[in-house]
Formats: sequence, C-alpha cells, structure tokens
Amino acid sequence: MEDCPINRLPQDTLQQIFSSLPLRQIVTCRSVCKFFNQILSSTSFLRLISAQPPLKLLVLRPSHHHHHRNRHVSLYSSLHLYDPGQNQWLRFNLDFLPFRSLHPVASSLGLIYLWAESRDSTESNKSLIVCNPLTRHYKILPQLGSAWWRHGSVLVDSMNRVMVLSELAALFFSPVQKDQWLKFSSNLPAKPRSPILVSNSVFALCDVGSPWRSQWKLFSCSVSSMLNLNVTHNNWECLERHEWGDIFDIMKRPRLVRGNGNKILMIGGLKSGYTLNPSCLTILILRLDLESMEWEEAGRMPADMYKLFQESKFKVFGEGDTVCFSGKRVGRLALWECSRWRWIEGVAGSGDGLFRGFTFDARLDVVP
Repeated sequence: MEDCPINRLPQDTLQQIFSSLPLRQIVTCRSVCKFFNQILSSTSFLRLISAQPPLKLLVLRPSHHHHHRNRHVSLYSSLHLYDPGQNQWLRFNLDFLPFRSLHPVASSLGLIYLWAESRDSTESNKSLIVCNPLTRHYKILPQLGSAWWRHGSVLVDSMNRVMVLSELAALFFSPVQKDQWLKFSSNLPAKPRSPILVSNSVFALCDVGSPWRSQWKLFSCSVSSMLNLNVTHNNWECLERHEWGDIFDIMKRPRLVRGNGNKILMIGGLKSGYTLNPSCLTILILRLDLESMEWEEAGRMPADMYKLFQESKFKVFGEGDTVCFSGKRVGRLALWECSRWRWIEGVAGSGDGLFRGFTFDARLDVVP
C-alpha cells in the first residue's frame, strides 16, 4: 500500500470518497489495511458519517442454561449477527474485551451491553460491560451481585440509562449521574416476563393466575417520574380495558416485543379453546397502539411454518416490524418482516438450538 497512488490523495478527499459508501462497506474497508483503518477511524471522518443510517442487525445468543453450564469458558469470543437486508450472517470479534464468560444481553444507540467476569477473579461476580464492537472501545459499569445477572432483565433506553429489572427490585444507572446504581422496589405481583422499554415507560407481562391456570396481565411503569420524584418504589399500573375482552385469554405464554413508534407487539400461541391445557393453532402477533389503547392483529405464522414449532418451546426477539422466532430442534429461524414470513438458514449450531437475541443498530460514531 505504500506505493499505491491512493496514498497521494489528501485526507479530506479520501474521507469524502469513503463517506459516500454505506456503513457496511465502510466497515469492510477498515479491515483492508492500516492506512484505511486510520482514515476511517479519525474523529473528522466519524463526524462526517454521523448522519448515516445505522446497520440494522439481529444479535443471537444461546440459551441462558447453556451459558451456566460453561460459565468459566468465554462463549462469546465473537458476536453472531444476522443482516436481514442482505440475508447474510456476520461475526464481530470480541477479543478486545479483557474478560471471560461474556454474555450479551441488550443494545442501544450502537452500543452492546454484556455481562462479564474479570479474568483474574476467583469469584463469579459479574459486571455489565458496554462496548462498540465496531470501534473496539468499551466501558465497565459498577459491579453488581450474582443475583442480578442470574435473574435480572437488562433494558437500555435512548439516553443510555440502564435498568436491571427483577420481580422484587429494579436498578438504574445513568451516565450523567454519579457512578453508582440506584435501587428501587418493584412491587410486582409476579416475575416480569419479557419487559421492554417504550418511550419513557417500562412494560411487562405478569402471570397473576394460579399454579393450574395462567392469567396474564400487562403492567407499565414510568421511568422518569420515579427518578425525578426520588421515590423508593416503582408505581406499576395494571393496564386493563373493558373493550379488550378476552385478549389475554386467547394467548398461550405471551411475550412482548417493542413495536414501531408508540406501539407494542404481544406474541404467543393462539389457543384452540379454553380448556386447562389447550393446544395452539398457530403463533399470533397482536399490536397495541399506546395512544388509542386499541389492539389489532399484525400477523400469524403460516401453517407450513408453524408445524415445526407446534411441539417445540420457542423464543421470540426483535423490534418494530422485524421479529425472529427460534425453537428447539427446528434447525433454522423464522422471520416476520414487514408482515412477510420467511426462513433464515445457516444458524450456528448450539446444543438444543434454542436462541434468544436482540436488535443492534451498528454505528461507528458512538463511544461508550
């Protein structure tokens, strides 16, 4: 590259040329040589591409149970990601993180959050690590006890405020506040299922039924009001409307996924009846508009696709109009994208084949 004519071009000219490329090609060009990497990692170039749309990806992670069996092994030396736009699998190396037992759990604004153990520690205490796998920069958040990484759900909002939610308590961390976690009592009637952040509120499903029959309810809690009022507990509200009828009774083991804008997706098995343990006809996707508080059907899995999930435990993850489904022994992922259904092939093998995951908007211009 030292004798290449491109080296004679002024740096600002090179940056203008590269800035016309989509983010995917910019990331590829950074790996060509040290000269390209230097040009495309400079502060001036990152400012130049700050208005570019992010690269929208799906991050996969094996089941939590699989992780516990191998907690002393770094299972995530790399991230496995799927690009729906290109129908292509990608891999981001995580060898720049000096930790073991890396376990990715969430993302926001181009950053990924992972549980991790220190390589020098003899205990199983974990910390949350926030990193940008494209720029290979990271930051360690204040350490938490083992109960949180084992049982808490990690949520991150658009201001990079981090929430770790369990049945009994919630922790908050804000980059603009002191370097500590704020703890609040949750006061939820049951363990929160698939909690999500939408705008300024947390939504979660809770099973308030009996050991013999589930009864799901939707709960919500405002984040800002709690932090601004400096209260010591969460004011969770059960969202119920008479006009909703039996909307929760027709769903078996529902999950929540954040929709587009001010909308929520609720996804689960469509019950065939109201018996004690009914079979399911298909997987149903319902959409709740938080402004009108009205539900609508967004989609249902085709019969030929659902027959592979019929006798299988399945997981759901995604965001907006992109929702991914994984199931035991299915061998591939099902994707619902803009109301269309298709298969995702080439999934990396892992034991029972049951994956969780989350969306990731990859960017070069963000720093932890």
